[in-house]
Amino acid sequence: MSATFSVADLPGADRKRAVTIGKFDGVHRGHQEVISELARLSGGAEVTVVTFDRHPRQLLDPDNCPEPLLSNEQKVDALMVAGAERVAVVPFTQDFADLSPDEFAKTILVDGLGASVVLVGKDFRYGHQGEGTLDTLRLEGERHGFSVHTVDDVVHTGGERISSTRIRGLLSEGRAVEAAELLGRPHSVRSRVVHGYQRGRLLGYPTANLSNPVEGFVPADGVYATLVTVDGVDFPAATSIGLNPTFGDVDARMVEAHLFDVDRDLYDLVIDVKFIDYIRPMMQFEGADALADQMDRDAVAIRERLS
Repeated sequence: MSATFSVADLPGADRKRAVTIGKFDGVHRGHQEVISELARLSGGAEVTVVTFDRHPRQLLDPDNCPEPLLSNEQKVDALMVAGAERVAVVPFTQDFADLSPDEFAKTILVDGLGASVVLVGKDFRYGHQGEGTLDTLRLEGERHGFSVHTVDDVVHTGGERISSTRIRGLLSEGRAVEAAELLGRPHSVRSRVVHGYQRGRLLGYPTANLSNPVEGFVPADGVYATLVTVDGVDFPAATSIGLNPTFGDVDARMVEAHLFDVDRDLYDLVIDVKFIDYIRPMMQFEGADALADQMDRDAVAIRERLS
């Protein structure tokens, strides 16, 4: 398995590759089905995903660019888990956006990857100002020797299309369970553990404080039942997101996780926090004792939920 992060680092036409192209924001169940279909069509060619280092709107329409669900590193990991054998993360620069459709096909698909199979959505557009269509892609395939296939959207119960926009909306409302249904796994964030105010330790609930900016879309403020991954092992945890209004001296949203029954120095380790369920909103308490009492109740509820 391999990942590249520039056009110059593409492996070339050293072997046949089955290629799909897209933003793959979140690597949700729809994206996973695309990769599964690509593997079925590959005929033994290397299953390869071409994606971008940022949403194209960040360059083309920055005022309307959505916040990504995953960092580039998280996205590569999720694509590999979904079955990709190679991921090419292409920097979406102005030079890249200006490539004509035939330049795109030649640079990325032919010379860059040696594509034998290309799988895209039915509304796929590519090249300068989206001038490339399925018809032009099929013509390029005839010219350069790759076949072109399309895949339908994956829909959820009730016929709703699974989309990154929908998942982002659910997480913005704290609806972690519903987001996980569309993702096919719990949503997660990742960062390095740093020193905080040490209040959790004084209250009997020492927390791992995640350094900002956190990798991945941070859900709505509140307390969550979570699993925290440390060195590949999942630990049940209570995680809070917000400004900690009881003390009122935090000026940036914080993600803090208390790992149950774990006595270990986590400082400077990179951990993943997987959101299993929403427990309650962030609240302001009269003081530390009232907050500690609520944390006791939270711990009981979260242990029951995770059991």
